[in-house]
Amino acid sequence: MSPAPRSRVIIDNDFGGDPDGLFQLAHHVLCTSVEIVQVISTRVPDHMVAPDRDIVAEGVEAADEVLALAGSRLRCQAGSREAIGATAASVSAVTRAIVAEAMRDDVDTPLFYAAGAGLTELAAALLFEPRIAERLTLVWIGGNGYDAPADGLEFNASADLRAAQLVFASEIEIWQVPESAYCQCLVSWAELDRDIASAGPLGTYLVSRWRDFTGHVEQLFGASLGECAVLGDSPLVLLTALRGTFRAEPSSSPSRLEPRRRIEADGSYGEPIVGPPRVRVFTGIDMRLMYGDLVAKLATHARGTASG
Repeated sequence: MSPAPRSRVIIDNDFGGDPDGLFQLAHHVLCTSVEIVQVISTRVPDHMVAPDRDIVAEGVEAADEVLALAGSRLRCQAGSREAIGATAASVSAVTRAIVAEAMRDDVDTPLFYAAGAGLTELAAALLFEPRIAERLTLVWIGGNGYDAPADGLEFNASADLRAAQLVFASEIEIWQVPESAYCQCLVSWAELDRDIASAGPLGTYLVSRWRDFTGHVEQLFGASLGECAVLGDSPLVLLTALRGTFRAEPSSSPSRLEPRRRIEADGSYGEPIVGPPRVRVFTGIDMRLMYGDLVAKLATHARGTASG
């Protein structure tokens, strides 16, 4: 019998974009210490997708394939196709579901909002019901690092800059994995072929999705992406599920507290915002634990599927 979950998790990611979100989703739903309560497919920056593509719907389809292969009865919901900066925030079914989960009074497990893309959905929920700011912790893969000048707007922040600014100006507790940390999450293709592609239908699907994506990008830009892939969204699993024993802290990955700052249009951070709590910024990622656990869980799941 699995132990009771230590926390609840809402997963929000651009599953129609980089396949690292699908790796994160598979890993997350195979964890026993968290209860995944909602899965949302969200948008990518407008300049990264052709106008005739519905990248959110594509993400729903891909996420549902992963969920089914992982043996989960959860299914993905479609987030907004429009940035908050482009239109007024609408009160969608996804918005209401986020608020309903945050405002539950029948459970006492903490709620994490695990976001591996833009923050459109969370910002919309916050505008609809500001009280959720005190009832969840955002774990966000996004934003530039703090120790070097910004080199343009980071990818996930650029998906909806206004949404990121709204969230950072709120009272929400934020654990941030900026680009300077998530770019450390490199694995080689040799490792993926040895460890993941051989781990049953789920592992095969994940690696094939990444190979297809890599081939498309290399053809589009006429350049090689090299021998490695980036598990840039997998820290969402590490920091919410793979935490300490007696103290439920993500203690294996170094972090520091930074004053809350506005994300400016050029990707830099503005002056400190008075009022909101400081941001817990992760400066390193425990790749041994994160990747090792992913490999072990996929192998265990593959054995269970084969024997079933």
